[in-house]
Amino acid sequence: MASRSMEPCSCDTFVALPPDTVDNRIIFGKNSDRPNDEVQEIVYFPAATHNPEEKLECTYIEIEQVANTSAVVLSRPSWLWGAEMGANEHGVCIGNEAVWGKEEVSDEEALLGMDLVRLGLERGDTAEKALDIIVDLLEKYGQGGNCLESGLLFSYHNSFLIADRKEAWILETAGKYWAAERIKEGCRNISNQLSIASKIDREHPGMRNYARSQGWWDGKTEFNFAAMYSYANTARMTTSGNRYWEGHKMLNKHKGAITSETMMKILRDKESGINMEGGFLTTGSMVSILPQDPALPCIHFFTGTPDPDRSVFKPFIFVPNITQLRGSSSPTFGPNDPVKKPCFQSKPDRRHQLYQNHERAVMVIETQKEKGRKILKEQRTLEKEKLKEMELVLQHKPLPGLDGRRVERGMKAQFLSSWRTCYSQQPLGLGWGSFAESGRTGMDVPEPSKAHEELVHSSHEQKWVS
Repeated sequence: MASRSMEPCSCDTFVALPPDTVDNRIIFGKNSDRPNDEVQEIVYFPAATHNPEEKLECTYIEIEQVANTSAVVLSRPSWLWGAEMGANEHGVCIGNEAVWGKEEVSDEEALLGMDLVRLGLERGDTAEKALDIIVDLLEKYGQGGNCLESGLLFSYHNSFLIADRKEAWILETAGKYWAAERIKEGCRNISNQLSIASKIDREHPGMRNYARSQGWWDGKTEFNFAAMYSYANTARMTTSGNRYWEGHKMLNKHKGAITSETMMKILRDKESGINMEGGFLTTGSMVSILPQDPALPCIHFFTGTPDPDRSVFKPFIFVPNITQLRGSSSPTFGPNDPVKKPCFQSKPDRRHQLYQNHERAVMVIETQKEKGRKILKEQRTLEKEKLKEMELVLQHKPLPGLDGRRVERGMKAQFLSSWRTCYSQQPLGLGWGSFAESGRTGMDVPEPSKAHEELVHSSHEQKWVS
């Protein structure tokens, strides 16, 4: 069985629905907290048609492929197949959390929770359908396997927050057993402990009988999933200082006025531990705007770099003919990848261009106070500009630089690639573009500009280029 000695306090996922949000939108957010040397990449996979006779190779095991998969954008540890969080072309978003409880975690290789995130996005066009897919695969293949790119064994069960334009679901698991809670309004968040109590809208058919057979439930008192399946001393999550409770308080503080910027602020909060530092740190962050009006696009913001407080949330919209996100995709090693069996005999350099640019900028932030302050200020200014542009998209208003043309339904109009322009003028070297013409994604990373190289690498006469 997997050791519990490595159980970190890591990952926080949030959702806010009307009436707690502005403009009848659903806001989704997640911080992915992983080992501090792990690279998280942002990758895009187009919709595809498959031969159902094919086998699909996930991180550790093969499963049956389906005939059709949806286009997805994923934020994932670069060594594995699945994802920590992501979205699909239908406006479904999923994030997972590591959880532990009375049911033992299996060391045997099966589907990782991160594999289930990707499978739910590729195969589900609503939040509830994605839930159906995840629980079907969970019951068929199980969950398990090492969740670290190392010889150190680290396994866990999973909880999931799944959202679409209309609703959200919390899905929490213990081995093959599971419970799900439907969220139709208000706020909800999950961390690293089971949180579904007596409001159970769907469940594994054997969940209650199994709890009774283990002596966890007497069959008479009200069934409380978290209380029955959690460790005895961690069933209650609303304790002072807990990340779950701190996140809950921050969401409720802004009830009725929650926006994407509110969610970004929560994800950047270090005092609560939500923006994690240390051996496990926040290696990637995501915020999504899911308008309930189907005529409006869903907008997804990713950092693709560690520490959201030193990163820029960069927008992504599903448009026709998107190309791969080269600058935020890690190098591939094919059949020679050390993650292939025998696993984890070595550890390659998986840093993508965006990650390397971010490292250089952070070095300046940490070693050159004044220049670092300017970098952080420009990051926020740039991010605010992009948020304003995306707000225009959501209001069907013209984007600056598009000659007054309106963004048409389905996002078939052309987008202004202004982030590339900004980063060529400012020595940040951290950004994806916002959006270019059809056939381009908004997230390609240019080579580091001369201005960036001048700021980071020159030991003489470093100056700010505006």
